Amino acid sequence: MKQEFFSFAAKPPREPKDLPLAARMAPRDLSEFVGQEELLGPGRMLRRLIEAGSFSSAIFFGPPGTGKTALVRVIAAGLDAAVADLNAVSAGVPELRRLLAEARERSSRGEKTLLLIDEIHHFTRTQQDVLLPAVERGEAILIGLTTENPSFYVNAALLSRVSAFEFKPLSQDDLASILDRTLRDKERGVGALSVELSAEARSHFLRVSQGDARRLLNALELAALSTPTDSSGRRAVGLDEAQECVRRRMIRYDKKSDDHYDHISAFIKSLRGSDPDAALYWMAKMLAAGEDPRFIARRIVIAASEDVGLADSCALLVAQAASEAVERIGLPEAKIPLAHAAVYLALAPKSNSAYMALSRAEKEVRTGPAREVPNHLRDASLDRETRGHGEGYKYPHDFPGHYTPQLYMPDPVELYKPGEEGDEKRLKESLKRPSKEAGR
Repeated sequence: MKQEFFSFAAKPPREPKDLPLAARMAPRDLSEFVGQEELLGPGRMLRRLIEAGSFSSAIFFGPPGTGKTALVRVIAAGLDAAVADLNAVSAGVPELRRLLAEARERSSRGEKTLLLIDEIHHFTRTQQDVLLPAVERGEAILIGLTTENPSFYVNAALLSRVSAFEFKPLSQDDLASILDRTLRDKERGVGALSVELSAEARSHFLRVSQGDARRLLNALELAALSTPTDSSGRRAVGLDEAQECVRRRMIRYDKKSDDHYDHISAFIKSLRGSDPDAALYWMAKMLAAGEDPRFIARRIVIAASEDVGLADSCALLVAQAASEAVERIGLPEAKIPLAHAAVYLALAPKSNSAYMALSRAEKEVRTGPAREVPNHLRDASLDRETRGHGEGYKYPHDFPGHYTPQLYMPDPVELYKPGEEGDEKRLKESLKRPSKEAGR
């Protein structure tokens, strides 16, 4: 017989009206679940496992309000298992060991334990290692919930023993379905309150929710409870009321999570792809979310050499000037030179020849023949008389055109391969490479 422990799996209060709207409208079974079709659509593996009651250890990861917790409740309700849950923020190793010992005892009697760990990314490596034996032996079915990419925050040993399922932000259609159901539902939703949304209010709620059903329902609940009834008993929620409930779109961005890396990646790739509009959007979003402008400035400086490079060497000067401006003036004005540099880099001709030449040089150092500095290139300030350092060196400025053939690297290899874009096409014409036999 299924047993339940702790808060996560506990039964709701006797009066559902005491629960927040988002909790009341949580799906009770798969038929009520909205979204995540890639995971739960007809015939999908996760759906088959849940329907068969043969669910195994897994990690659910993705943004808030996308159904992770709701699906866990559906799974827990359908399993003949004792259910226990922990929050990784507050749980320690002793409590974890105790729950696993209880799971081992139940397993010896042929009983199952479903162990739910919320925010599993907060567990240390040691805490995650404690889970390994129980998961591997099947003494407990683990479901970990996290908003982070488990590849970065869950150790490889544990990750190899579970299935990871990614939850995506809900689509506008998904959110609209949840909204309409909630407006109609008189038992769990707000149907009994006779709420009527204007088209503008509806669009506002859907737009600012950004794929987060919990945020949508919280806003709707606030609007329903704060809007007075009119003479006909209706609660007419217009755009003004909707905006008052959700005045500003919350930007989903965490400087310590995947968002940080994903957004800067999108920014850099937009610069590289010569799309100033996309570059400005990603930059503005990062700044609005509180990203350090110095971090963005550093990436712009790198891109100036890595992606624009010799096609327009002024790009590095512009990028460096923007970086210095950020240090000198700070936000909010620093956004302007950052935008200046971003647009310049996006529109500049592109060449990664210097970056690729560096990569080839580093590979040559690692895998090519060992080269010593030729005698004629060595420092002659101390050892010219006793060791012959510098002997035979040809000073280029003594020759016409300030150039004379001379060997600068034993066993020379071509590392820099000039491009054809922008200034580099002109620079290519000045490239002179001495043959292996040229001088010393």
